Amino acid sequence: MSERMLLPTTVVGSYPQPDWLIDRETLAKRPPPRVRAREVWRIAEPWLEQAQDDATIVAIHEMERAGIDIITDGEMRRESYSNRLANALGGVDRERPGSAVSRSGRPGAVPLVSGPIRRLAPVEVRDLTFLRAHTTRKVKITLPGPFTMTQQAENAYYPDEESLAMAYAEAVNEEIKDLFAAGADVVQIDEPYMQARPEKARQYGLKALNRALAGVTGTTAVHLCFGYAYIMKDKPSGYSFLPELENCAAGQVSIEAAQPKLDLSILQELPSKTIILGVLDLGDPVAESAQTVAGRIRAALRFVAPGRLVIAPDCGMKYLAREAAFAKLSAMVEGARIVRAALG
Repeated sequence: MSERMLLPTTVVGSYPQPDWLIDRETLAKRPPPRVRAREVWRIAEPWLEQAQDDATIVAIHEMERAGIDIITDGEMRRESYSNRLANALGGVDRERPGSAVSRSGRPGAVPLVSGPIRRLAPVEVRDLTFLRAHTTRKVKITLPGPFTMTQQAENAYYPDEESLAMAYAEAVNEEIKDLFAAGADVVQIDEPYMQARPEKARQYGLKALNRALAGVTGTTAVHLCFGYAYIMKDKPSGYSFLPELENCAAGQVSIEAAQPKLDLSILQELPSKTIILGVLDLGDPVAESAQTVAGRIRAALRFVAPGRLVIAPDCGMKYLAREAAFAKLSAMVEGARIVRAALG
């Protein structure tokens, strides 16, 4: 991909895991796990890492074949977008889970923070180096953000949520710096709970996010969404927390816009940010036409200059069928090409 290419395409993070790797039916029947969920893997522990590596190669090749410019590892090694990192940190009780209310309003098992949060060792650096070794394209890797991890934990150690969020931010900061040192082109922080709990996000969410990005010099993104499409069928047409991200340290803001039919005029509130625009409705298993994608991109260009726009699915594609995910990505690439050609 040219450094100056207009409307580059990317993915938000996850790509469907193969049925031979993970029990997708079991995964879909439960909420996204916050504690470890080893029962969803079909491969026994001695061979699991090798199987995850093989699945990662498949995901890389499918994204390349679809024509994606900035790819991820598909998050093949993850049971959810957040629990891989969250449960690898020191300070999390290894014997007992905690409990917290999810964004859907239901209580569920979460990490129990019973001591000081600290990063014991790199968590996703091997994931990144494996990805980097198997593609010549630009690469992105994702991490759960400190605010979201705070909302997905039971705090039995820190005096308040803000203190916990700042401790998570320190650990995320260390991980981000190591990921860039290992060759990441983009590091994305996933913060969906900023949308779900905007008042708390205004109190300390930006502070924690900016601490996680302190001293980081690479290209960074923050992703906000309304939740996985397979869970959240009806989505609002506007974000409860988005203009505030103009004041965050991340250079890119990733949002979903297709399924919720987002009022794109809100993008005018983020004049300094590159927008990673969701143009694929992941609630619809049928692939969009390239012309539909092109129309969604053109709608955003009323409010954002083409040089500040990156094209992506609404959210992670983990819960889609692989055939549907590939068809949607292919349509997205073609839609971006149509608009790019028209722009000259």
